[in-house]
Amino acid sequence: MTRTGYFDAPYPRRFAHRGLSLHQGDIDENSIAAIQAAIDQGATHVESDTHATKDGTAVLFHDDDLARVAGVPKQISELKIAELRSIRLNHGSLIPTLGEVFESFPDLYLNLDIKSEQAIAPTVRAIEDYRAHDRVLVSSFSESRRAKAIALLTKPVATSASMRTVVLAWALHKFAFGIGFRSLTRNIDAFQIPPSRGPIRFATTSFINRAKSANNEVHFWTINDPEQMRALIDLGADGIVTDRVDVLSNLK
Repeated sequence: MTRTGYFDAPYPRRFAHRGLSLHQGDIDENSIAAIQAAIDQGATHVESDTHATKDGTAVLFHDDDLARVAGVPKQISELKIAELRSIRLNHGSLIPTLGEVFESFPDLYLNLDIKSEQAIAPTVRAIEDYRAHDRVLVSSFSESRRAKAIALLTKPVATSASMRTVVLAWALHKFAFGIGFRSLTRNIDAFQIPPSRGPIRFATTSFINRAKSANNEVHFWTINDPEQMRALIDLGADGIVTDRVDVLSNLK
């Protein structure tokens, strides 16, 4: 695919998973404060997720309900944005809308995993409204959701392979000498993957090199151990998704 400005950041890409909050007792994940903390600690990108409210506003949020992070037994999809904005998370933050994040951080690169069918159109609308095409990567565990979002956008954006595509690409690499690999991945820009999945090991020099030869970056998640970070970078990883971007930024 045509590369966008999303890939202008230096290597290795440092993806702050839901911002920077895991080890800090006073910051809510995915909040404006968590994103700012991540940037302050050297994040080049923030990896997060989108859901949609009942009245069609895209919000930056991982879970489909508020139980874990706010103690409220409500689904995001059941609440209008005004109702959602009346709820405070465990450490006092509000759930930000995607538009608010674009506006608050005009230079931020965002990795967006669309978590539901309902969130596709609102996520696309926010990207369009803020002309954020050059600073987002659109992904989803669902190939259908990813493809629908890409088709609705009026300009190219970066995108990563669904897990189904990743596994098929690995099989072509492992058992078919890579035949069909480039064709399979011609419409994506990155593999965003765990080091392994069941018996499949993605964190190998040969697989990483195969992906790069097809013009795809390789980003591993979710890596919090500094030794594992370094090992993956030494293997050729282009980026690391981590809860501890402060640790990644200070690797020697």
